[in-house]
Amino acid sequence: MNKKIAWLLFLALVLPMVLGACAAATPEPPPEVEVEEPSEPEPEPEEPAEPEEPMAPAVDPSGQTVQFWHVWGTDPTASALQAIVDEFNATNEWGITVEAVDQGQYRDLEDAMNVAIQSGDVPNVLVGYTNALDTWYSVDVLEDMNTFIADPDWGMTDDDVADFYPGAWESGISTDGARVGFPHGQSANTIFYNFTWAEELGFPSPPATLAELKEQNCAAAAANAADADPDNDGTGGLVLYTGASNVASFVFGIGGDIQNEDGTGYDFTSPEVQEVAEFLKDIWDEGCAFPTESYPNPEFATRKALMTMSSSAGLPYQVGAFEADDAYVDDVWGMIPFPGVGDGAVDAYAQNSAVVKSNPEQELASWLFLKWFTSTETMAKWIEASGYHPTRASTVGLLGDYSEANPLWATGLDLAPLGVAEPGWSSWGTVRRDVQDTFSAILQGEVEDIPGLLEELNAAAAEALAETQ
Repeated sequence: MNKKIAWLLFLALVLPMVLGACAAATPEPPPEVEVEEPSEPEPEPEEPAEPEEPMAPAVDPSGQTVQFWHVWGTDPTASALQAIVDEFNATNEWGITVEAVDQGQYRDLEDAMNVAIQSGDVPNVLVGYTNALDTWYSVDVLEDMNTFIADPDWGMTDDDVADFYPGAWESGISTDGARVGFPHGQSANTIFYNFTWAEELGFPSPPATLAELKEQNCAAAAANAADADPDNDGTGGLVLYTGASNVASFVFGIGGDIQNEDGTGYDFTSPEVQEVAEFLKDIWDEGCAFPTESYPNPEFATRKALMTMSSSAGLPYQVGAFEADDAYVDDVWGMIPFPGVGDGAVDAYAQNSAVVKSNPEQELASWLFLKWFTSTETMAKWIEASGYHPTRASTVGLLGDYSEANPLWATGLDLAPLGVAEPGWSSWGTVRRDVQDTFSAILQGEVEDIPGLLEELNAAAAEALAETQ
């Protein structure tokens, strides 16, 4: 065997044993203490590079002039409104100028707007009843303000929207869901109630149900029939006028509605409408309700009516009636809701304004004025000037002094959250008359006629709605 090969074989056999022995004899090092390596700091987010030139919105309302048509041309309301407009003109950051133009009464404004549509010389913002606003929207004259409300730069937060009372907020919605009206004040169809006389009759609390309302009015009618004054016989109970707002208020009070479930049409055949029809027929037949030829302010002030139905905007006229010589000037009275479910309800009459179509810059400027006009602080100024009630809950906290000075008005603040809106559709003007006629027929007819009369009303309402769509 070659010596070199033999030597390599020897190393191959012996070297592993020598290395193994060495490894066994070498002591293991002490366990290492784990030292946490410092982590590298997270890189700070890079700030976006500033654009070379300031970014501008797609639409710039700067320097626009907005013409605002309104119906408050009588002082002190007119002067207060002008002061509010002047404040906006002096303080808004875009240099927008609003010009307030009195157009008389609502009917005058509607006539002027219809003429303006034909001529093309329309305003930028105007107030109006919701059925008139819906009519103008249907002929493509008004903007859908949902677009402004949802705008990420110019719109409103969810908290701002939630601050509006539901009844007022829902009042300016068309049948297709467009916002044609924006609410900046409201009144309500309520019940004027004589607390003093009710207590004398044995009722320490206002009625909470329709049955209690009947009981109290029947007691008042019986008291007047039994006293020594023959001139008040046949009075004492509820002054009953079958106007659509009164009918709707009773339906709202018991948790019903006069719209169908999806809000796209009318429904006068619901169980709640049937119940109200039967109730009104009952108290009429029992002699616990009676009619008047005019507004029943004198009757309420002279204890010929325990309750009447009226808009809260009618408070000054009722106060005036209590100043008459034959009035019960010491009686305590105020506003209560229509009874039924929970705390009851009132019919919310919202003051709405609309944005007229023009160009993007003027439309945005118009919206910014309305948004400012309905802000919490500005609304408080408008409420004190107009005597209406707020449409935002946050405004109530700014009206403490005004409430203290006007305690009867302040009773309406508790009713504002209970408001339910009538339909704001252009067909409502026609349907209102049909409701009044139908319920007058119900009072004069037979109980068994009620379902058929309501079916006829429902058909007429559906036809009126179809003609305006």
